[in-house]
Order: sequence, then structure tokens, then C-alpha cells
Amino acid sequence: MEDLATSPRRFGPEFVEAHRRRFGHKAPQERSLTYDNAVEDEFSSRRDWLDEQLRHLPLSQAEAMAGCVWQDDHYWPVHFELAVGAALRQAGLEIVYEQSWDGQTPDWTVLSATGEPLCLVEVHTASPSRDTYGRMRAWHQLTQRIKTIPVGVVLRLESIGQPVQAPDPRIAKKITQELKVALSSPLSGPRIATSFGYTFVVQGHPIAGLLPSPFGLYACFDAPSSMAGQVSAAQIIEPVKNKISKYRQLVNKHDLPLVVAVGAHRFTGLSLRELDDLLTGEPAVTLQFNPGDTYIADATPPPRWNLPVELAGLLWVDNELPFSITSRPNPAAQRIMPAVLAELGT
Repeated sequence: MEDLATSPRRFGPEFVEAHRRRFGHKAPQERSLTYDNAVEDEFSSRRDWLDEQLRHLPLSQAEAMAGCVWQDDHYWPVHFELAVGAALRQAGLEIVYEQSWDGQTPDWTVLSATGEPLCLVEVHTASPSRDTYGRMRAWHQLTQRIKTIPVGVVLRLESIGQPVQAPDPRIAKKITQELKVALSSPLSGPRIATSFGYTFVVQGHPIAGLLPSPFGLYACFDAPSSMAGQVSAAQIIEPVKNKISKYRQLVNKHDLPLVVAVGAHRFTGLSLRELDDLLTGEPAVTLQFNPGDTYIADATPPPRWNLPVELAGLLWVDNELPFSITSRPNPAAQRIMPAVLAELGT
């Protein structure tokens, strides 16, 4: 653990300046999705929070987490692992991060006063697939290119009744060129078909007129979000089962409760409500979509999930500061969740 009084800030003004120098010269579509969080003033409280949590870890672990937190694939897992540690410490528990037990390193171990393990807490991050990230980046590239067209309109794709493939950078550049020519013509209509199978519609109303661009004199493209569809907590079932399988031998040998903390990347749309619907079997369906989405698949409520008896319970990690934790103990657990954990969020 670092000396809390003397440890340096990792994400203070010097970091922000260095990060801007390293990545700020790149076009927005070429930066990581976390760039704004790393440099903008509105996210300074989050950077302060990260600094505070990292001070509680041994130097090598803190350096490793600080080195990957601004990578798109690691941003939320690092936040959720640190948030769980913060909640456990705030509850007055003695904890260690990635302590080796019989060759395994659970995320957090709750210790007794004599240093013996009392409970294991693993953390799972519900995240979009890598394919989703790829589609988002591709649409983002096209959005940024269209943003350079000096015509203040809003564009959306015309629906074709099925998902639309995002264009690669070469096609995105050519689409932008065609849109620029069409929008600059006084004969251009509200519907613009391109040579690559994408048809754009200028947004507006016959009476109210064209919808103004939020970018003023430059075009705005409401791209498909790549996230449209049903929001269901059922996606956590297999990862939680995998955690149980991974640590079954260890918890059985030491007679330890196993708790899994779950947090969700914002792009998934998941919240505590969807988790509770899954655990109670509530016949509810949640959908997420953006104005630019042209297709949403059919949705049905997932069946009720009865927590496996090997699992002491779940902890839900909110994805907004201060990353509050809410406990969902398993009433059928073979080993019950420690009372202090079961009371979190109540």
C-alpha cells in the first residue's frame, strides 16, 4: 500500500497536459473512447476518485491499473474493481487485492483479524462485444467526417428493415465527399442516395422547416448507435457461472462464501432494475436506442434466474460516481454472505 499522505497524484494537471500532448493532435475518430474522460474538466472528480483509490493499493498493483485504465477495454473493469474495494473498506473490512490463494488470485479477499480469508469477492464487468466497439468506432469515423461538411443540417440513415453495416474508413471518406456535393447543390432534396448503398435523409418538417444542426453551420449525422435492442441482465449469467466454476475448489477447501460483484459498461444500458427483474422473473422488457437507430430486433423477457447455491450473493456496482454498491444476497446459498456485505445499499 502506498503512503496516503505522500503518494503523488497520477491523474492531476500534469497527467492531463501530457495526455493532451500525446493524443490531442489525433483526429477525434482516432482517439480512444475514454479520451474526454482523461482530459476534460467535467471529469476531474472522477480522476480524483481514481487517484484516491489507487493510493490504497501496493505500488506495483496501482501502477498496473493506472497504466491501463484509459484503454477502452479496461476503463470500466478498473473502475468497478476499485469501486468494490472502496465499498469493502468503507464497510470496515480488512481486504487485499489479488492475493494468491492456492495459486489463484481472486479480485478481493476479505480477511480476518489474523489474516485468514473470510470471503472472496470477484468482479465482473458486463461489456459490449468487441464487434460492437468496432461498429461504434466505424460509425464514429463517419460522424466526424460528415461534421466537416459546411451545411448546417441533421442527417440520419433511411431504414431498410434490418441492421446496417458500418462503412470502413475508405468508404466513409467517399460517402462524405458525395454528401458534400449533394448538400452543396441547390437542387438537393431531403433524400440523398450514395454509391455505396447508404441513403441519408435530411431531417426536418414541411411546416417547421429543417432541423438545425447542433454544430451550427456544419452537418450533424445521427449515426446508428450499435447498441439498439433489448437490455437484459441475462448476459451476466454465464460469466457468473464461470466465476463459480473457477473458484469452486478454493472456496470448498477453505469453506469460504463466494460473492460476485457486477457492474455494467454504460453502453450495455444495464441497471439494477434489469438485474432485479431477472432475479424475480418480472415479465418486463427494456429497450435502448438512439434517434439514429433504424432497426430494433424483437424482444422477450428473460426467464427468472435462481442464483446457484454455491453463490453467496451478488453485489451490483452503479456506473456513476460515487459508484454505490447494492447487495442481493442468495437466500438459498450454501455459505451465506457476510452480514456487513448483505447490508450494503439497504
